[in-house]
Amino acid sequence: MRAKSNLKALLDARGQSIRGFAIEAGLPTETVRRLYNDDTKQYQRDTIGRVCEVLGVEINDLLILVEDEEDPAE
Repeated sequence: MRAKSNLKALLDARGQSIRGFAIEAGLPTETVRRLYNDDTKQYQRDTIGRVCEVLGVEINDLLILVEDEEDPAE
């Protein structure tokens, strides 16, 4: 199992862009882009807290557990 960012689904459901959300949340656009695309290797507590606060969601709405996929290169 691994944690997966659900930010794409949350922002898409609201019709909100990465850039627009980043501005609203006061976060760097690149940080939001990484969360949106689930490219984040580490989740910063302050960032996760701010995203949840601005969206009005709980942490389990933002981060979900999924089965870890096997790396095809292995």
